[in-house]
Amino acid sequence: MSDKIIENNQVTMIGEIVSEFEFSHEVYGEGFYLVDISVSRLSDSVDYIPLMVSERLVDVTQSYIGETISVSGQFRSYNRHEEKKNKLVLSVFAREIEFVDEISENARTNQIFLDGYICKEPVYRKTPLGREIADLLLAVNRPYGKSDYIPCICWGRNARYAANFQVGERCLVWGRIQSREYMKRISDENMEKRVAYEVSVSKLELPQEEEE
Repeated sequence: MSDKIIENNQVTMIGEIVSEFEFSHEVYGEGFYLVDISVSRLSDSVDYIPLMVSERLVDVTQSYIGETISVSGQFRSYNRHEEKKNKLVLSVFAREIEFVDEISENARTNQIFLDGYICKEPVYRKTPLGREIADLLLAVNRPYGKSDYIPCICWGRNARYAANFQVGERCLVWGRIQSREYMKRISDENMEKRVAYEVSVSKLELPQEEEE
């Protein structure tokens, strides 16, 4: 059962460590730490992705800034309570880490597969430049009755297709994890720079239930 659950949320990425380890939380005596990795896109831009790592996977007292790692794991979310409301916090939970000397030319440095359920009505819109976008929120089941809530963004034909999805429908998504900076208004005078993490969708489908 748990193997099937793990298969529905798969991330593999290769990137460079760009921060020190920062303590996040502890579960049954096992400490978990956050570290940022930079992952190159096909274009010249870079995504900065937070990685949640167990102290049992790597020596978190050391600095690995500048080192390249290959990671496999899952994209996870949790609700952090701040300023009287909950904030959805996303990170890649590392199951396996391997230090690598270099990134081969054909390596897939950032890919994700999710098998989940639409849990919020899709939001379809056009950008000022006429680009079509649809935002999805996917609930992906985890063992022990938990779920991760993963924001996904679709483009073009995929956006038009996804705009008609219904809440509760099962949806398969393939893509990559991206970081996106935006400005949030925190008062009448003040704006604050924030970073959002989401799945940029390259392919999606609604599986037929008889396949199960």
